Amino acid sequence: MAELGNPEVVQEEVDILLIGGGMACCGAAYEIVPWVQAAGGDIKVKLVDKAAMDRSGAVAQGLSAINTYIGPDQDPADYARMVSNDLMGITRDDLTYDLGRHVDESVHLFEEWGLPIWKTDENGERHDGSKGMTLLKDGGKPVRSGKWQIMINGESYKWIVAESAKKALGVENIQEHIFIVKLVNDKNDKNRITGAVGFSVRENKLFVFKAKAILLAAGGCVNIFRPRSVGEGQGRAWYPVWNAGSTYAMAAEAGAELTMMENRFVPTRFKDGYGPVGAWFMLFKSKATNAFGEAYMDRNKEMLDDYPPYGNAAVPASCLRNHLLLKELREGRGPIWMDTITALGNLSETLSPREVKHLEAEAWEDFLDMCVSQCGIWAGENIEPEKKNSELMPTEPYLLGSHSGCCGIWTSGPDDVGAPTDETETGVPDHLPKGWHWGYRGMTTVSGLFTAGDGVGASGHKFSSGSHAEGRMAAKAMVKYVIDNKDFTPELDTDVDTLVEEIYRPVRNFLEHKDYTTAIDVNPHYITPRMLQFRLQKVMDEYVAGISTYYTTNEQMLALAEQKLNMLKEDALKMRAKDLHELLRAWENYHRILTAEAHMKHIQFRQESRYPGFYYRMDKNFVDEENWKCFVNSVYDKESKTYKCFKRAHVDLVDKSKLFK
Repeated sequence: MAELGNPEVVQEEVDILLIGGGMACCGAAYEIVPWVQAAGGDIKVKLVDKAAMDRSGAVAQGLSAINTYIGPDQDPADYARMVSNDLMGITRDDLTYDLGRHVDESVHLFEEWGLPIWKTDENGERHDGSKGMTLLKDGGKPVRSGKWQIMINGESYKWIVAESAKKALGVENIQEHIFIVKLVNDKNDKNRITGAVGFSVRENKLFVFKAKAILLAAGGCVNIFRPRSVGEGQGRAWYPVWNAGSTYAMAAEAGAELTMMENRFVPTRFKDGYGPVGAWFMLFKSKATNAFGEAYMDRNKEMLDDYPPYGNAAVPASCLRNHLLLKELREGRGPIWMDTITALGNLSETLSPREVKHLEAEAWEDFLDMCVSQCGIWAGENIEPEKKNSELMPTEPYLLGSHSGCCGIWTSGPDDVGAPTDETETGVPDHLPKGWHWGYRGMTTVSGLFTAGDGVGASGHKFSSGSHAEGRMAAKAMVKYVIDNKDFTPELDTDVDTLVEEIYRPVRNFLEHKDYTTAIDVNPHYITPRMLQFRLQKVMDEYVAGISTYYTTNEQMLALAEQKLNMLKEDALKMRAKDLHELLRAWENYHRILTAEAHMKHIQFRQESRYPGFYYRMDKNFVDEENWKCFVNSVYDKESKTYKCFKRAHVDLVDKSKLFK
């Protein structure tokens, strides 16, 4: 243990540093190589991942569908409209439109690399996988589970995508099991990024990287709220538990402007196992009912009229669907059931016996592809979905920017959106609002710092394919940035010894005080990362609209949360790390606390309940289109350790009228 206090310090200088190993960084790693070669080949690129790329990020366990595929029958403007509606009208149309016109290319690449995609044949029959059938890029017809979703056999989805990224970038340019925990600004320009610092989770080494451009794509944030899975189920969550808000916290500390951090996602999932419901609703055409067999979307549909125009859309926003469900639970008509019996029974009336058998197998494969724990629940509770219904429950809240959420970082959009060849067809005007573009797609307000995937705020519904495409777009922009700044020499604004001391503070806390008590976990001089995380989750759950209050809060509760979080930030300096694993947990907690604080401050600032069903400000329990249809943004001051929130004007670039009835 004495050795742990004196890590080997490894310093390295690169041109471009990719932080993360999920879909966004895999997209960047694949795309960046030809642009580097086109620039002469002398740009050094490195990717650093906390885990191992083969099973890193939100797609680690696999997926059973690609949730964003435009296809030839829809256009990017349709996609931008859908994203805007699902997020209650506040999104960056330039970002979503831009993604919509690039995302299909990533999906075509996945299929080219070997991902099996379901297809329909000339007779309209569905086939599992796509062996021997026409590729999507050549006109193959995917099996759609919804308007934007296509079915895949995706247990090895991440393996396939990671393999192509590693082949493209070269394994010699990839370092795994290194947790980057802090970004460093430039000594001569506080609004420029020049470095990143982290440590190995396997060896006693600390790494200091200098770089001209950095892609920060380390996922969203899980486990800042007390989860529903406790006791023997502790550690189970809907989104990957290793997403610790690192993207948001490190960007904030570097001075980047955040946006829409009040937004959160509360998915309704199969209870206890967090199994996905999308295929059941969209592919199997199942309905969710209350305890008495009533479909709550029908029973409570008049509640949608309280939220015009979003409640009048053909597909109501995700939060509003939760809003209708929560009424049933609050008024004692639970549990909520997924009516799998009726759904599977109805399918036999319209599909061939082969297709029915295939879909019954898919009911299990849907979980085996992406949520094995739900199969354990089914097996343990003797559930056969064609014979017994399964319970649904809204989860604890999650913060993310790539799924049905839009919190994240304010980034520069494309400069050419708004100049289509046929304006009436796309509905995109030929201008951009001020402050939406400043030169490089995906760059934050800090020069040289880029993001993608969960990091890009004010644009949701990217999912796996969109995150990959966004990483590809950022890669191209970063190469251009490096070329434009080829004479820039990075200088860290903090000396290396100071960085080492800060990052290894939890280790020092342990080594200095470990002998004070005979019980290693009970010590007045330090707190274990596990116990500190419990404190954070309790504060957020009870005061910032978690599950224990049915997602409700108010001004007074938020003020109390602010006091408690400020004390928790002080206590966090006393975390201990008895080994490298605890050091990882300690730094995840630092990141979670900063992310939680941003979330709380944004809810506190926005004087309405923009996302009913995801959270309710009970003292402002309405949607105020006149005063609050705007972006809420914030900047963190690392000297005073406080967030400052402010409004940014919202502008619709795509005509939304066709969404509504």
